[in-house]
Amino acid sequence: MDSLSFGKVLQGLQPLAALSTPKEAIRQFTPNWFATTMGTGILALALGQLPGNIPVLWQLGKIIWLLNILLFVVFIAMYTARWLMFFHEARQVFGHPTVSMFFGAIPMSLATVINGLVQYGLPSWGDAVIPWAHALWWLDVVMAMACGVLIPFMMFTRQEHSIDQMTAVWLLPVVAAEVAAASGGLIAQHLTHASAQFNMLITSYVLWAYSVPVALSILVILVLRLALHKLPHENMAASIWLSLGPIGTGALGMLLIGSEAPAIFALHGLPGVGQVAAGMGLIVGTLLWGFGLWWMLLAVLVTVRYAREGIPFNLGWWGFIFPLGVYAVTTLKLGAMLDMAFFDVLGVFFVVVLSAMWLVVASKTAQGAYRGNLFVSPCITGKACALALSTPGCSK
Repeated sequence: MDSLSFGKVLQGLQPLAALSTPKEAIRQFTPNWFATTMGTGILALALGQLPGNIPVLWQLGKIIWLLNILLFVVFIAMYTARWLMFFHEARQVFGHPTVSMFFGAIPMSLATVINGLVQYGLPSWGDAVIPWAHALWWLDVVMAMACGVLIPFMMFTRQEHSIDQMTAVWLLPVVAAEVAAASGGLIAQHLTHASAQFNMLITSYVLWAYSVPVALSILVILVLRLALHKLPHENMAASIWLSLGPIGTGALGMLLIGSEAPAIFALHGLPGVGQVAAGMGLIVGTLLWGFGLWWMLLAVLVTVRYAREGIPFNLGWWGFIFPLGVYAVTTLKLGAMLDMAFFDVLGVFFVVVLSAMWLVVASKTAQGAYRGNLFVSPCITGKACALALSTPGCSK
């Protein structure tokens, strides 16, 4: 190996070697990074819901959840710093047709932190975590509702889109509200006051309706786009899995909200409504799970086709993680509610696959972050790559 080649190897081993200065990591930081905390958070939650309540897996899930909190705080700090230090460049995100969609990843990441407060924080630290979960949930609601309407408004007024360039990334800003709805179904039962429970339950139903019909309408357009213009560029390979996200989350939301509805409605003198809501939640959740099975099988076939020619790594690989994770959690929830071994076994299988995928994607992301080559903001480089965006494979 000559001295020049050896020098390149040494440079590649240096932290943030691909960046001119460490400060450039902040300048190039985009909301796409929150896809990593979405994926890490859903893995943590899934590990704690496996049948049998295996203590080792529960503790592992808690550790990953704590790691996810740390990542979320770091990402919030970095993105806030970008707005403070590079305001004029940061605001260009609103005009970018891809990166702007990832604003929805911020409230969805926060939702995994909130759900973990109930799943892991409550057994570990007691009821003191519930007021935190309650307050953070309302913050999550505001953020999700803002993303769900403001980003589409920008799509309609200031961004350039075309049907042949459309991908499932369009779903990200609108799905955040149904993720918040599912969180509401989890938290409501732990609130002290009946009025607070009722408010959260009704708000969760509104959030579900605020999101799911819009997401399903986008899926209709996506099917048309795929039929007319075929598969997108391999940089967008993981985007096909994003379609599974709103379906799985919509199903999980109905299951969680419906399971708490009888007790909460009964406290307000509406026991009949609660029973109907519980039945609707189970039926709608099961129907959406079946719809999700179709999308998942399609996504597997599409991914196999892409894999034959190779899929270049970028942050978009996190699109494989959260949708599969939320579908796995929904499957486990159906197994618990219906007492059917079929769903239990399938749910465990999904979590095993999810864990393997997370290890691969997380390790590649850690390497790319260490070297600095994953810190690329298409808004200021003029590159409109997919889910964002390592330098290789980008095109204008």
